[in-house]
Amino acid sequence: MNNFQIQTAQNVIIEQNIANYFERAKTYFIDILVLLAYLFLVSFVFPLLGASSFAIGMVVSLPLLVYHLVMELTMNGQSIGKVAMKIRVVCVDGSKPKAGHYLIRWCLRLIDISMTMGSVASLFILFGGKGQRLGDIATKTTVISERNRVDFTQTIIMDLPENYQPKYPQVTIFSDEDMRQTKAIYMKAKSQREYHLINRLYQQLMSKMEVQPKEEPIEFVKIVLQDYNYYTQR
Repeated sequence: MNNFQIQTAQNVIIEQNIANYFERAKTYFIDILVLLAYLFLVSFVFPLLGASSFAIGMVVSLPLLVYHLVMELTMNGQSIGKVAMKIRVVCVDGSKPKAGHYLIRWCLRLIDISMTMGSVASLFILFGGKGQRLGDIATKTTVISERNRVDFTQTIIMDLPENYQPKYPQVTIFSDEDMRQTKAIYMKAKSQREYHLINRLYQQLMSKMEVQPKEEPIEFVKIVLQDYNYYTQR
């Protein structure tokens, strides 16, 4: 499952991208590296300061124990690894988790990850739905990705036949953003059979390019997009 929908109290539908398994695995290893760096620093510096073994043990063990809880509480659902991977803990209803959510997730982390080397978390994330480990299911939270994932249809790229011959050099008056918006409307209108939108595109393109096309509107818009790709690629 790559995404899920949230319906707010105002009945607005928001689509969230779920952090995939590999993003979460990378986050785990980044956090491990952070903790190892801390462990090395403390083990090297504190003996030089003449600290007792008990003091060193407390300074080492306590942050290692509460790292994930403190990070998520103070960094709005993120650890250093999550910041690096641009992922965040949220409630499945779209709200911000409360301290109790983070506390339960942290407690269940013992079963999810610490005692089982991450195998329980991996099984739940891969097969449980909504990218949730046991701690997420118990607290009705999940981990979302805040990366901008660009779909192919959101780009200006069009497949061009081999030896393609353009028909309208006037397309060079448009910008990439003009063509990106044109393509997005064209693809959506075509898939949903909203031909009145394609006719409006046809009229606007024809007017700006100052041409009198012989093609039908749906074919003309397609040719304009292909011609723009042809000229910009060269």
